[in-house]
Amino acid sequence: MEIIRTVARLDELSAKARSEGMTIGLVPTMGALHAGHISLVDRARRENDIVIVSVFVNPTQFNNAADLATYPRTEEADCALLEGAGVDYVFIPTVEEIYPEPDTRTFDLGPVADVMEGPMRPGHFNGVAQIVSKLFMWSHPVRAYFGEKDFQQIAVIRRMADITGMDDIDIVSCPIKRADDGLALSSRNVRLSAEQRAVAPGINRILTESKGLMADGADVATVRNFVVEAINALPFMTVEYFAVVDGRTMQPVDSWADSDYVAGCITVYCGDVRLIDNVIYKRPEGV
Repeated sequence: MEIIRTVARLDELSAKARSEGMTIGLVPTMGALHAGHISLVDRARRENDIVIVSVFVNPTQFNNAADLATYPRTEEADCALLEGAGVDYVFIPTVEEIYPEPDTRTFDLGPVADVMEGPMRPGHFNGVAQIVSKLFMWSHPVRAYFGEKDFQQIAVIRRMADITGMDDIDIVSCPIKRADDGLALSSRNVRLSAEQRAVAPGINRILTESKGLMADGADVATVRNFVVEAINALPFMTVEYFAVVDGRTMQPVDSWADSDYVAGCITVYCGDVRLIDNVIYKRPEGV
């Protein structure tokens, strides 16, 4: 495994791979890697000749300076995990390498970015579009892999790829990787106290229970209210939002019949740690 520090070297290696007819799979990350990230790498390894993983804490997608400052950075451990997973190249640039000058691009991300995380984190998705578009331009992947925990982000990245002419890249969404007790794996989980960590799996448990309510005939409003009230009743927990949305457009649905693809997306503060998760209520075959 080679560690790449410069854009020039990344571009050189990706050009060489493509000239030799090799397919590239890209896994963009912000580091502090865990089994969820490695599940993306494993899939990329199965489906491509070359696997590139980026490790970069992107400042333009943070609207909270404290969150940026406290985001875990574990380069040595990350590289050990990636080498063990068979990664060919890991791209670990500095901020100055990525942004030698400010990125002033503004992306017309449309309605998928106007709801849920959009208003809660102004500028976040534009920052995601900035960094992912750069990584796509430099690594030239055939496929790029993202975890479904960041459900809305996948829709935003697909929109970014469409409007920038990079829609030939296959955006591959991968299932959420969970701990044995059901908590969605996240780099932020390490910030939970022991008491909070013991309660946090209640998010997935309640989301799963809500699928049973839906199957038993409860309407969208009833399911939505159940989830919010049940999670708010847990110690340390405060729901920031819970939205039942069309899985493609991210727009709210009022009835299960409104779409063949329906997801429930939630953000919960557990103490001061912001956790996200989701549940799929309806999904068409092949999606």
